[in-house]
Amino acid sequence: MTKTRKARVPIIRFLGTAAAGLVLAAAAAAVALALAARPADGLGEDRLFTVERGDSARSVAAALESRGLLRSALAFKVLARIEGSGASLKAGSYRIEAGMGAKGILDELVSGKQALAKVTVPEGYTLSQLAALLDRLGLEPKASFLAAASDPKLLSELGISANSAEGYLFPDTYFFPVGYPAEGIIRQMVKAFRDRVSRIPEAAALDAAELHDRVILASIVEREYKSPDEAPLMASVFYNRLKIRMALQSCATVVYVITERQGKPHPEVIYDRDLKLDDPYNTYEHRGLPPGPISNPGMTALKAVFYPTATKYLYFRLMDPSAGKHHFSASLEEHIDARALYIKKVGG
Repeated sequence: MTKTRKARVPIIRFLGTAAAGLVLAAAAAAVALALAARPADGLGEDRLFTVERGDSARSVAAALESRGLLRSALAFKVLARIEGSGASLKAGSYRIEAGMGAKGILDELVSGKQALAKVTVPEGYTLSQLAALLDRLGLEPKASFLAAASDPKLLSELGISANSAEGYLFPDTYFFPVGYPAEGIIRQMVKAFRDRVSRIPEAAALDAAELHDRVILASIVEREYKSPDEAPLMASVFYNRLKIRMALQSCATVVYVITERQGKPHPEVIYDRDLKLDDPYNTYEHRGLPPGPISNPGMTALKAVFYPTATKYLYFRLMDPSAGKHHFSASLEEHIDARALYIKKVGG
């Protein structure tokens, strides 16, 4: 009986120690879970946090704590171990909201629901304007976007028969993950362009070169029209000029030469000397279409070049700047008379 009692003592002591350890572990876990539910102090606004490919729960916890996004790295690690999600953190950029505790942050990083940046591209934006916009938003450096937009391999894959993607980057509102590559942005915008053009039945019969000519003309109409109902009329004027080999004489192409080709600020006024600039995009000096699009046109301009109004007009002149209304003429004489009428109207 004495030996049996002596044998039981170490066992009881061991069980007691183990039980105490479990109690302490449970208590630590409880403390960790309590901390996990509490947000970090001083986080008054949402912040972005990036998980790199291969990051462990330990390194992520340390980075979150060091940036003041997490109250306790230990709480995050304990929680990740309890939930078994430490190996499920997905690479990407995430928006850590103010008031979010370790539990919320862990759920976010496991979900893979990345932070998205909203990008609204106005109709008529040039390639360089779009690149500058993406740069300002912190999505992509301007230089790298411009390089990707003129990458021959990418353009070939996208079916663009030109030396850049200008004209095919459809103006719309997009949502891109932070860190999204330039190539991905271009692919998505070109896809949007293809989707919209597919809604124009006549476009299906065109080859790449023929479609490119339509895009060039649409890019000019885009920069010329102010009132949408006049876009088909302007397309008619340009088509009529092309038929008789008359120069398009679009002021928008001159502005493109000044701002995009020469890198100068947008002019307030176009002077006679500007109309004589020696550049293939200057449609006052060179007949036919310019070598490429001068902007990224929207649906109004694209539809206008596929469905121009049937007219004999060869000229148009702005008559009402506030409303963006033009006077359309079939002869030079009428065009000149319209100028006199406009001056008289403005002069009262």
